[in-house]
Amino acid sequence: MDFTRPAPADPYSLLPAPAVFTLTGPDVVDGERLPVAYTVDGEALSPALEWSGAPAGTRSFAVSCFDPDAPSPSGYWHWNLVDLPAEVTSLPRGAGGADGGLLPAGAFQVRGDGGYPGFEGAGPPRGDHEHRYVFAVHALDAAPGRLVPGPGSTNAQVHVSIFFHLLGRATLTATYGR
Repeated sequence: MDFTRPAPADPYSLLPAPAVFTLTGPDVVDGERLPVAYTVDGEALSPALEWSGAPAGTRSFAVSCFDPDAPSPSGYWHWNLVDLPAEVTSLPRGAGGADGGLLPAGAFQVRGDGGYPGFEGAGPPRGDHEHRYVFAVHALDAAPGRLVPGPGSTNAQVHVSIFFHLLGRATLTATYGR
């Protein structure tokens, strides 16, 4: 099958620009290839992430991973984590496990496009071009428990709610191809 198609825009470039803060991780480097451990070809773990410089007034964070290059008009949500308290500024490697065992109390994950909660490792179709995996931390004015009703929320519900409560965003983009 021929996967030739134009590359979509960075999804956040299409939205109003909020305040920007810093997202880094010891496991993932912005603009570089995602290590195999964070893919379906490895352990499919969520990478460790650290952020700083969130805007004043931040009451909670949401964390996401989105593949805009998926062969679908809507891209592919690999992860949506909601209700992280404002004092949380990092996540350990593997925090996105389906059981949520490494998450702070009250934080939860909605089902990604693969149909289950937790981080889904990168797994673009074999033979397709390198895909981008945009990790984002969204600083919100909503207190934990106020963004969406709960784990049964959809990815669209989470991100529409983020739009209306967004104070700032930090992103980190890695690539992976097979």
